[in-house]
Amino acid sequence: MGALTGKAAIVGVGQTEFYRDAKRTTLSLGLEAIKKAVADAGLRLSDIDGMTSYQTGDSHSSNDMAQSLGMRLNYAVDIMGGGSSSEALVAHAAGLLAGGYCRAIVIFRSMRGRTGRRMGGQALSGPQPNTVVTSDGQGPMVGVTTPAQNFGMAAMRYMHDYGVSTRQLAAVALTHRYHANLNPKAVFYKQPLTLEDYYNARWVSKPFRLYDCCLERDVSCAMVLMRREDSYDLRHPPVFVLGGTARTMSESPSYNAGRLHTPIYWHGSNWGRNRAFGMSGVTRSDINVASFYDAFTITPLLQMEGYGFVKPGEAGFWYQEGRGLIDGDLPVNTSGSHLSEGYSHGIQMVIEMTRQLRGRADDACPNWEEGIHTYDRKAGCRQVKKHDVGFCSAWGSPTQSSSLVLSQFATAN
Repeated sequence: MGALTGKAAIVGVGQTEFYRDAKRTTLSLGLEAIKKAVADAGLRLSDIDGMTSYQTGDSHSSNDMAQSLGMRLNYAVDIMGGGSSSEALVAHAAGLLAGGYCRAIVIFRSMRGRTGRRMGGQALSGPQPNTVVTSDGQGPMVGVTTPAQNFGMAAMRYMHDYGVSTRQLAAVALTHRYHANLNPKAVFYKQPLTLEDYYNARWVSKPFRLYDCCLERDVSCAMVLMRREDSYDLRHPPVFVLGGTARTMSESPSYNAGRLHTPIYWHGSNWGRNRAFGMSGVTRSDINVASFYDAFTITPLLQMEGYGFVKPGEAGFWYQEGRGLIDGDLPVNTSGSHLSEGYSHGIQMVIEMTRQLRGRADDACPNWEEGIHTYDRKAGCRQVKKHDVGFCSAWGSPTQSSSLVLSQFATAN
């Protein structure tokens, strides 16, 4: 196991609504999420002395948040990045706590993903100059300037190599939508998606139709971590950090369609799979619930295969068989995640996993806050039945991955 296995725990989580138009600043959104996470832990703002966040130049900083909340921090830093950041920052926080740099640390992401500058380059003030997604110089020559085009290249090659069709991509969209239908916070709460709906939706960039793509929203999410010895006797059971990977890269750190040794769709998870489970002291069969970053329907498939949950080329058919549903072999993305809950650059997945492992996924059960559930899906219960160990996988690009193994127990044994 790793040197930090079980040394830190997530003790509080909080988030705002997923807004189509929040009509608020990222400062306002962030303050709400942070206060909710601290309250969820049963702590006071004065108990927190560390803060960290991630952004892409589109948000307020930890200094701004601390100033507005009247906090004095012993540690603060903000990193640049999107989807692969939250799991990496959990590892970062675990090290800081173990090293004594702070007592309790908040991680937050605050973004106006819908009404601020969007991933395709649009802003409230009007069109922005095209931002090339790839960094190897090939993108502009073939007109690749958006994430859908970027990820679509990897998807098309993967589908060609393994005989996968859009029917398997649809299975991902339908599975995540089914879970969103049970989640009161989801944009698509109680809004079913049929296979016919999926195929009738407009094309975005082949092979992606509308429901293959994430829901960009205005949102902020936050979580509080503390040392293991300080995490007991708080408002909720602690969820312990067992291990994972932090921005592990493939052989080609830049997105390189012409890489020499592996296909374009070979994700950083293929290089991090042994590290994640070896450090955590668990095997894949120990995982009860999982989340795989779903900016597009192709990304969960590549991560499942990269981390070794299924063999190459099998993930889409695994989804199609219903094995990822909440009562299936391995419940995945139980909040609906980016495809059907809302897009938060990944932090909501760690928050959802925390709620599931606590046994306190908020749903329609009258006593869910006490961890009592009916498991009646028709009535709206979304708590997984078994919730000892969870796995979160994050995605930065087709070259980079982070992961996180969480557990309601401080050790794997």
